[in-house]
Amino acid sequence: MSETSSKPKVLVADDERVIADTLTMILNQSGFEARAVYSGEKAVEMASTFAPDMLISDVIMADLNGIDAAIQVRSILPSVKILLFSGQAATADLLEKARAQGYEFEILAKPVHPQDLLNKLRS
Repeated sequence: MSETSSKPKVLVADDERVIADTLTMILNQSGFEARAVYSGEKAVEMASTFAPDMLISDVIMADLNGIDAAIQVRSILPSVKILLFSGQAATADLLEKARAQGYEFEILAKPVHPQDLLNKLRS
């Protein structure tokens, strides 16, 4: 087994590139194999080739919101863990809609402190 395959894989999706890139860098320095994408559509595309153990996604993105992306990623990878984050109030409505469809996602408020994020990933 190569060293990279033993690390948990994390896919980070945020249309704010600085946030996606920063989280990815922190995760890679903390023992994860992380990759960043900058849209919900790219997250769904990347999920089928990268096969992450976890998806961390912003909720409010221009093309495909993070909740819809999470639902599509879960249909490709049923065991993927999903952690959403958002700085916007509109998120509550989207979460309610997902709950009504039988999806339950954990959500963190932005800005996410890196240590809080690492604690969530390791729990």
